[in-house]
Amino acid sequence: MQLAWLAAAILVVSTGYGALMPLLPTWLALARPDAAASDIADHVGFITGVYAFGVLMGAPFWGLVSDRVGRKPILIMGLAGYVASLLLLLAPSLAGLSGLYALRCTSGFFVAAVIPVVSALIAEHTRPWQRARRFAWLGAVSLIGFLFGPWLNAAADWISQGALRGISAPQVVVVLSALLGAATMAGQIWTLPHSPKTPPSSRPEHVSDKAEGFAALCGLDTLVMFALSGFEVGIMLQGQQHPDLSSRQVSMMFAECSLVMLGVNAVLFFSELLERTPPRKLICVGLLLAITGLALLAWHRAEAWMYLGVSLTSAGTGLVLPVIAYVAAGAERDRLGVTMGGLAAASSVGQIVGSAVGGWLFGVAAQHSYGWLTAPLVAILALVLLRPALWARQPSPQLQP
Repeated sequence: MQLAWLAAAILVVSTGYGALMPLLPTWLALARPDAAASDIADHVGFITGVYAFGVLMGAPFWGLVSDRVGRKPILIMGLAGYVASLLLLLAPSLAGLSGLYALRCTSGFFVAAVIPVVSALIAEHTRPWQRARRFAWLGAVSLIGFLFGPWLNAAADWISQGALRGISAPQVVVVLSALLGAATMAGQIWTLPHSPKTPPSSRPEHVSDKAEGFAALCGLDTLVMFALSGFEVGIMLQGQQHPDLSSRQVSMMFAECSLVMLGVNAVLFFSELLERTPPRKLICVGLLLAITGLALLAWHRAEAWMYLGVSLTSAGTGLVLPVIAYVAAGAERDRLGVTMGGLAAASSVGQIVGSAVGGWLFGVAAQHSYGWLTAPLVAILALVLLRPALWARQPSPQLQP
Protein backbone atom coordinates (compact mmCIF):
# COMPACT_ATOMS: atom_id res chain seq x y z
CA MET A 1 0.00 0.00 0.00
CA GLN A 2 2.78 2.42 0.87
CA LEU A 3 4.59 1.67 -2.39
CA ALA A 4 1.38 2.21 -4.37
CA TRP A 5 0.81 5.64 -2.82
CA LEU A 6 4.44 6.63 -3.43
CA ALA A 7 4.08 5.62 -7.08
CA ALA A 8 0.81 7.59 -7.19
CA ALA A 9 2.70 10.74 -6.15
CA ILE A 10 5.03 10.37 -9.15
CA LEU A 11 2.05 9.62 -11.41
CA VAL A 12 0.13 12.70 -10.25
CA VAL A 13 2.91 15.25 -10.76
CA SER A 14 3.81 13.73 -14.16
CA THR A 15 0.17 13.77 -15.25
CA GLY A 16 -0.22 17.37 -14.10
CA TYR A 17 2.82 18.44 -16.12
CA GLY A 18 1.59 16.67 -19.24
CA ALA A 19 -1.96 18.02 -18.84
CA LEU A 20 -1.04 21.65 -18.10
CA MET A 21 1.56 22.14 -20.83
CA PRO A 22 -1.01 22.35 -23.70
CA LEU A 23 -2.93 24.99 -21.70
CA LEU A 24 -0.06 27.49 -21.57
CA PRO A 25 -0.92 29.20 -24.91
CA THR A 26 -4.53 29.68 -23.74
CA TRP A 27 -3.47 31.19 -20.41
CA LEU A 28 -0.92 33.43 -22.09
CA ALA A 29 -3.56 34.67 -24.54
CA LEU A 30 -5.74 35.62 -21.56
CA ALA A 31 -2.85 37.35 -19.80
CA ARG A 32 -1.62 39.12 -22.96
CA PRO A 33 -4.59 39.42 -25.36
CA ASP A 34 -2.65 41.76 -27.68
CA ALA A 35 0.41 39.50 -27.99
CA ALA A 36 1.43 38.10 -31.38
CA ALA A 37 1.58 34.36 -31.99
CA SER A 38 5.39 34.44 -32.05
CA ASP A 39 5.44 36.16 -28.65
CA ILE A 40 3.11 33.50 -27.24
CA ALA A 41 5.44 30.77 -28.55
CA ASP A 42 8.44 32.48 -26.94
CA HIS A 43 6.68 32.72 -23.59
CA VAL A 44 5.64 29.05 -23.74
CA GLY A 45 9.30 28.10 -24.05
CA PHE A 46 10.37 30.50 -21.30
CA ILE A 47 7.69 29.31 -18.87
CA THR A 48 8.67 25.70 -19.53
CA GLY A 49 12.24 26.64 -18.66
CA VAL A 50 11.08 28.46 -15.52
CA TYR A 51 9.33 25.30 -14.31
CA ALA A 52 12.55 23.31 -14.80
CA PHE A 53 14.44 26.10 -13.01
CA GLY A 54 12.10 25.68 -10.02
CA VAL A 55 12.93 21.96 -9.95
CA LEU A 56 16.63 22.81 -10.20
CA MET A 57 16.43 25.13 -7.18
CA GLY A 58 14.16 22.92 -5.11
CA ALA A 59 15.57 19.42 -5.56
CA PRO A 60 18.88 19.82 -3.68
CA PHE A 61 17.18 21.90 -0.97
CA TRP A 62 14.36 19.44 -0.28
CA GLY A 63 16.71 16.47 -0.48
CA LEU A 64 19.02 18.02 2.11
CA VAL A 65 16.13 18.95 4.43
CA SER A 66 14.60 15.46 4.15
CA ASP A 67 17.91 13.99 5.34
CA ARG A 68 17.65 16.19 8.44
CA VAL A 69 13.96 16.17 9.41
CA GLY A 70 12.63 12.99 7.75
CA ARG A 71 11.04 12.15 4.40
CA LYS A 72 7.31 12.16 5.22
CA PRO A 73 6.85 15.83 6.23
CA ILE A 74 8.81 17.01 3.17
CA LEU A 75 6.75 14.82 0.82
CA ILE A 76 3.50 16.13 2.33
CA MET A 77 4.74 19.71 2.10
CA GLY A 78 5.70 19.24 -1.53
CA LEU A 79 2.29 17.85 -2.49
CA ALA A 80 0.50 20.62 -0.55
CA GLY A 81 2.52 23.32 -2.32
CA TYR A 82 1.92 21.65 -5.68
CA VAL A 83 -1.87 21.62 -5.13
CA ALA A 84 -1.89 25.27 -3.95
CA SER A 85 0.11 26.43 -6.98
CA LEU A 86 -2.40 24.65 -9.24
CA LEU A 87 -5.49 26.17 -7.65
CA LEU A 88 -4.10 29.67 -8.14
CA LEU A 89 -4.17 28.97 -11.90
CA LEU A 90 -7.97 28.94 -11.87
CA ALA A 91 -7.86 32.67 -12.61
CA PRO A 92 -4.80 33.17 -14.87
CA SER A 93 -6.08 36.53 -16.13
CA LEU A 94 -5.87 37.88 -12.57
CA ALA A 95 -2.36 36.55 -12.11
CA GLY A 96 -1.07 38.24 -15.24
CA LEU A 97 2.03 37.31 -17.17
CA SER A 98 4.44 37.66 -14.24
CA GLY A 99 2.03 35.67 -12.06
CA LEU A 100 2.04 32.79 -14.55
CA TYR A 101 5.83 32.71 -14.48
CA ALA A 102 5.84 32.80 -10.68
CA LEU A 103 3.21 30.04 -10.35
CA ARG A 104 4.95 27.66 -12.73
CA CYS A 105 8.29 28.25 -11.01
CA THR A 106 6.63 27.64 -7.63
CA SER A 107 5.00 24.47 -8.93
CA GLY A 108 8.37 23.17 -10.11
CA PHE A 109 9.93 24.05 -6.76
CA PHE A 110 7.35 21.99 -4.84
CA VAL A 111 7.38 19.11 -7.35
CA ALA A 112 11.10 18.93 -6.59
CA ALA A 113 10.11 17.89 -3.05
CA VAL A 114 8.17 14.91 -4.42
CA ILE A 115 10.37 13.11 -6.95
CA PRO A 116 13.72 12.89 -5.07
CA VAL A 117 12.03 12.18 -1.71
CA VAL A 118 9.99 9.33 -3.19
CA SER A 119 13.17 7.92 -4.74
CA ALA A 120 14.98 8.23 -1.40
CA LEU A 121 12.14 6.46 0.42
CA ILE A 122 12.17 3.60 -2.09
CA ALA A 123 15.95 3.24 -1.78
CA GLU A 124 15.86 3.51 2.01
CA HIS A 125 13.15 0.95 2.71
CA THR A 126 13.65 -1.56 -0.11
CA ARG A 127 15.85 -4.62 0.10
CA PRO A 128 18.68 -4.68 -2.46
CA TRP A 129 17.22 -7.52 -4.55
CA GLN A 130 13.90 -5.63 -4.91
CA ARG A 131 15.32 -2.17 -5.53
CA ALA A 132 16.00 -2.51 -9.27
CA ARG A 133 12.43 -3.52 -10.10
CA ARG A 134 10.94 -0.79 -7.95
CA PHE A 135 13.05 1.91 -9.57
CA ALA A 136 12.08 0.58 -13.00
CA TRP A 137 8.46 0.74 -11.86
CA LEU A 138 8.87 4.38 -10.77
CA GLY A 139 10.29 5.23 -14.20
CA ALA A 140 7.39 3.49 -15.91
CA VAL A 141 4.84 5.27 -13.71
CA SER A 142 6.38 8.64 -14.59
CA LEU A 143 6.11 7.88 -18.31
CA ILE A 144 2.52 6.69 -17.90
CA GLY A 145 1.75 10.01 -16.23
CA PHE A 146 3.08 11.96 -19.22
CA LEU A 147 0.97 9.78 -21.54
CA PHE A 148 -2.10 10.16 -19.34
CA GLY A 149 -1.89 13.97 -19.29
CA PRO A 150 -3.53 14.51 -22.72
CA TRP A 151 -6.32 12.10 -21.72
CA LEU A 152 -7.00 14.30 -18.70
CA ASN A 153 -7.47 17.20 -21.11
CA ALA A 154 -9.91 15.13 -23.16
CA ALA A 155 -11.88 14.24 -20.02
CA ALA A 156 -11.97 17.91 -19.03
CA ASP A 157 -13.41 18.86 -22.46
CA TRP A 158 -16.14 16.25 -22.03
CA ILE A 159 -16.96 17.40 -18.50
CA SER A 160 -17.03 21.10 -19.43
CA GLN A 161 -19.42 20.38 -22.30
CA GLY A 162 -21.65 18.16 -20.18
CA ALA A 163 -22.04 18.22 -16.42
CA LEU A 164 -20.18 21.49 -15.80
CA ARG A 165 -21.02 23.72 -18.75
CA GLY A 166 -20.35 26.91 -16.83
CA ILE A 167 -16.69 26.01 -16.25
CA SER A 168 -14.05 26.15 -18.98
CA ALA A 169 -12.04 23.07 -19.89
CA PRO A 170 -8.74 24.56 -18.61
CA GLN A 171 -10.35 25.19 -15.23
CA VAL A 172 -11.60 21.60 -15.13
CA VAL A 173 -8.07 20.35 -15.88
CA VAL A 174 -6.71 22.43 -12.98
CA VAL A 175 -9.39 21.17 -10.60
CA LEU A 176 -8.89 17.53 -11.60
CA SER A 177 -5.10 17.83 -11.25
CA ALA A 178 -5.50 19.47 -7.83
CA LEU A 179 -7.95 16.79 -6.67
CA LEU A 180 -5.55 14.04 -7.71
CA GLY A 181 -2.77 15.81 -5.83
CA ALA A 182 -4.93 16.25 -2.71
CA ALA A 183 -6.01 12.58 -2.77
CA THR A 184 -2.39 11.48 -3.08
CA MET A 185 -1.38 13.75 -0.20
CA ALA A 186 -4.11 12.18 1.96
CA GLY A 187 -2.83 8.74 0.99
CA GLN A 188 0.69 9.63 2.11
CA ILE A 189 -0.60 10.94 5.45
CA TRP A 190 -2.61 7.76 5.95
CA THR A 191 -0.07 5.13 4.94
CA LEU A 192 3.45 6.43 5.53
CA PRO A 193 4.83 6.05 9.05
CA HIS A 194 6.66 8.93 10.66
CA SER A 195 10.26 8.74 9.50
CA PRO A 196 12.73 10.14 12.01
CA LYS A 197 15.73 12.11 10.86
CA THR A 198 18.55 9.97 9.59
CA PRO A 199 21.48 9.45 11.96
CA PRO A 200 24.94 10.48 10.78
CA SER A 201 26.83 7.90 8.75
CA SER A 202 29.36 5.81 10.60
CA ARG A 203 31.32 5.06 7.41
CA PRO A 204 33.34 8.15 6.48
CA GLU A 205 36.04 6.27 4.57
CA HIS A 206 36.55 6.83 0.84
CA VAL A 207 34.59 10.09 0.97
CA SER A 208 36.53 11.53 -1.95
CA ASP A 209 35.88 8.42 -4.06
CA LYS A 210 32.15 8.58 -3.30
CA ALA A 211 32.02 12.29 -4.11
CA GLU A 212 33.78 11.65 -7.41
CA GLY A 213 31.37 8.83 -8.25
CA PHE A 214 28.36 10.99 -7.41
CA ALA A 215 29.71 13.84 -9.56
CA ALA A 216 30.17 11.38 -12.43
CA LEU A 217 26.57 10.18 -12.08
CA CYS A 218 25.28 13.77 -12.06
CA GLY A 219 27.37 14.58 -15.13
CA LEU A 220 26.04 11.51 -16.93
CA ASP A 221 22.47 12.42 -15.98
CA THR A 222 22.92 16.01 -17.18
CA LEU A 223 24.38 15.03 -20.56
CA VAL A 224 21.78 12.32 -21.23
CA MET A 225 18.95 14.72 -20.39
CA PHE A 226 20.65 17.39 -22.53
CA ALA A 227 20.63 15.06 -25.54
CA LEU A 228 17.10 13.82 -24.80
CA SER A 229 15.68 17.36 -24.49
CA GLY A 230 17.41 18.54 -27.65
CA PHE A 231 16.15 15.43 -29.43
CA GLU A 232 12.56 16.14 -28.33
CA VAL A 233 12.78 19.77 -29.47
CA GLY A 234 14.03 18.51 -32.82
CA ILE A 235 11.03 16.21 -33.16
CA MET A 236 8.74 19.16 -32.40
CA LEU A 237 10.37 21.20 -35.18
CA GLN A 238 10.36 18.42 -37.80
CA GLY A 239 7.50 20.06 -39.68
CA GLN A 240 9.77 22.96 -40.68
CA GLN A 241 12.17 20.61 -42.48
CA HIS A 242 9.64 18.09 -43.77
CA PRO A 243 6.60 19.85 -45.28
CA ASP A 244 5.03 16.47 -46.02
CA LEU A 245 5.30 15.46 -42.34
CA SER A 246 1.95 16.14 -40.68
CA SER A 247 1.40 17.18 -37.08
CA ARG A 248 -0.21 13.77 -36.54
CA GLN A 249 3.02 12.06 -37.56
CA VAL A 250 5.03 14.30 -35.24
CA SER A 251 2.65 13.38 -32.43
CA MET A 252 3.12 9.72 -33.30
CA MET A 253 6.89 10.16 -32.93
CA PHE A 254 6.38 11.64 -29.46
CA ALA A 255 4.08 8.76 -28.55
CA GLU A 256 6.64 6.30 -29.95
CA CYS A 257 9.35 7.89 -27.79
CA SER A 258 7.28 7.49 -24.60
CA LEU A 259 6.13 3.97 -25.43
CA VAL A 260 9.65 2.73 -26.23
CA MET A 261 10.99 4.18 -22.97
CA LEU A 262 8.06 2.61 -21.15
CA GLY A 263 8.86 -0.73 -22.78
CA VAL A 264 12.50 -0.53 -21.65
CA ASN A 265 11.35 0.13 -18.08
CA ALA A 266 8.99 -2.84 -18.34
CA VAL A 267 11.89 -5.09 -19.40
CA LEU A 268 13.92 -3.88 -16.42
CA PHE A 269 10.95 -4.48 -14.12
CA PHE A 270 10.13 -8.02 -15.27
CA SER A 271 13.72 -9.19 -15.62
CA GLU A 272 16.81 -9.25 -13.41
CA LEU A 273 18.89 -7.28 -15.89
CA LEU A 274 19.83 -4.52 -13.46
CA GLU A 275 20.80 -6.92 -10.69
CA ARG A 276 22.82 -9.33 -12.83
CA THR A 277 24.53 -6.93 -15.26
CA PRO A 278 27.26 -4.46 -14.25
CA PRO A 279 25.87 -0.91 -14.50
CA ARG A 280 28.81 0.16 -16.66
CA LYS A 281 27.85 -2.33 -19.39
CA LEU A 282 24.21 -1.19 -19.41
CA ILE A 283 25.29 2.45 -19.57
CA CYS A 284 27.57 1.70 -22.54
CA VAL A 285 24.79 -0.16 -24.38
CA GLY A 286 22.33 2.65 -23.74
CA LEU A 287 24.74 5.35 -24.91
CA LEU A 288 25.58 3.40 -28.06
CA LEU A 289 21.89 2.97 -28.87
CA ALA A 290 21.21 6.69 -28.36
CA ILE A 291 24.24 7.72 -30.45
CA THR A 292 23.16 5.40 -33.27
CA GLY A 293 19.60 6.70 -33.19
CA LEU A 294 20.68 10.36 -33.32
CA ALA A 295 23.08 9.60 -36.17
CA LEU A 296 20.27 8.00 -38.17
CA LEU A 297 18.07 11.05 -37.60
CA ALA A 298 20.90 13.32 -38.72
CA TRP A 299 21.69 11.61 -42.01
CA HIS A 300 18.49 9.89 -43.16
CA ARG A 301 15.32 11.82 -43.95
CA ALA A 302 13.13 8.94 -45.07
CA GLU A 303 10.20 8.42 -42.73
CA ALA A 304 11.07 4.80 -41.91
CA TRP A 305 14.63 5.75 -40.92
CA MET A 306 13.29 8.58 -38.76
CA TYR A 307 11.01 6.24 -36.85
CA LEU A 308 13.93 3.85 -36.35
CA GLY A 309 16.12 6.70 -35.12
CA VAL A 310 13.44 7.81 -32.64
CA SER A 311 13.12 4.24 -31.34
CA LEU A 312 16.86 3.74 -30.85
CA THR A 313 17.37 7.13 -29.17
CA SER A 314 14.42 6.54 -26.85
CA ALA A 315 15.57 3.01 -26.00
CA GLY A 316 19.11 4.19 -25.24
CA THR A 317 18.16 7.10 -22.99
CA GLY A 318 15.37 5.02 -21.45
CA LEU A 319 17.96 2.42 -20.44
CA VAL A 320 20.60 4.78 -19.03
CA LEU A 321 18.34 6.89 -16.79
CA PRO A 322 17.02 4.01 -14.60
CA VAL A 323 20.56 2.64 -14.28
CA ILE A 324 21.72 6.01 -12.92
CA ALA A 325 18.95 6.03 -10.30
CA TYR A 326 19.68 2.42 -9.36
CA VAL A 327 23.40 3.06 -8.85
CA ALA A 328 22.69 6.22 -6.83
CA ALA A 329 20.28 4.31 -4.58
CA GLY A 330 23.25 2.61 -2.97
CA ALA A 331 24.29 5.79 -1.14
CA GLU A 332 24.28 5.85 2.66
CA ARG A 333 20.95 6.58 4.32
CA ASP A 334 22.04 9.97 5.63
CA ARG A 335 22.84 11.11 2.07
CA LEU A 336 19.97 9.58 0.10
CA GLY A 337 17.95 12.80 0.03
CA VAL A 338 20.92 14.87 -1.11
CA THR A 339 21.86 12.22 -3.68
CA MET A 340 18.40 11.97 -5.24
CA GLY A 341 17.93 15.73 -5.06
CA GLY A 342 21.25 16.25 -6.79
CA LEU A 343 20.25 13.88 -9.59
CA ALA A 344 16.92 15.70 -10.03
CA ALA A 345 18.79 19.01 -10.21
CA ALA A 346 21.24 17.56 -12.74
CA SER A 347 18.30 16.40 -14.88
CA SER A 348 16.81 19.91 -14.75
CA VAL A 349 20.09 21.48 -15.87
CA GLY A 350 20.24 19.08 -18.81
CA GLN A 351 16.61 19.74 -19.67
CA ILE A 352 16.94 23.53 -19.55
CA VAL A 353 20.19 23.75 -21.52
CA GLY A 354 19.26 20.94 -23.90
CA SER A 355 15.94 22.55 -24.86
CA ALA A 356 17.56 25.94 -25.48
CA VAL A 357 20.57 24.59 -27.37
CA GLY A 358 18.42 22.11 -29.28
CA GLY A 359 16.17 24.86 -30.59
CA TRP A 360 19.16 27.00 -31.56
CA LEU A 361 20.96 24.07 -33.20
CA PHE A 362 17.93 23.12 -35.26
CA GLY A 363 17.67 26.68 -36.52
CA VAL A 364 21.37 26.68 -37.52
CA ALA A 365 22.07 23.12 -38.64
CA ALA A 366 18.54 21.81 -39.33
CA GLN A 367 18.48 18.01 -39.56
CA HIS A 368 22.22 17.74 -38.84
CA SER A 369 21.62 19.13 -35.34
CA TYR A 370 20.90 15.55 -34.25
CA GLY A 371 24.48 14.71 -35.17
CA TRP A 372 25.80 17.51 -32.95
CA LEU A 373 23.74 16.13 -30.06
CA THR A 374 25.82 12.94 -30.19
CA ALA A 375 28.95 14.86 -29.13
CA PRO A 376 28.25 14.93 -25.36
CA LEU A 377 27.15 11.28 -25.46
CA VAL A 378 30.37 10.24 -27.21
CA ALA A 379 32.38 12.16 -24.63
CA ILE A 380 30.65 10.56 -21.64
CA LEU A 381 30.89 7.12 -23.31
CA ALA A 382 34.67 7.57 -23.52
CA LEU A 383 34.75 8.46 -19.80
CA VAL A 384 32.69 5.38 -18.94
CA LEU A 385 35.12 3.17 -20.83
CA LEU A 386 38.23 4.82 -19.40
CA ARG A 387 37.11 5.11 -15.75
CA PRO A 388 35.16 1.93 -14.92
CA ALA A 389 35.43 2.42 -11.14
CA LEU A 390 33.20 5.52 -11.26
CA TRP A 391 30.19 3.50 -12.38
CA ALA A 392 30.34 0.66 -9.87
CA ARG A 393 27.31 -0.14 -7.79
CA GLN A 394 27.55 1.77 -4.49
CA PRO A 395 27.27 -0.03 -1.13
CA SER A 396 23.66 -0.64 -0.19
CA PRO A 397 22.27 1.45 2.70
CA GLN A 398 21.20 -0.40 5.79
CA LEU A 399 17.45 -0.88 6.06
CA GLN A 400 15.49 0.58 8.92
CA PRO A 401 14.37 -2.03 11.45
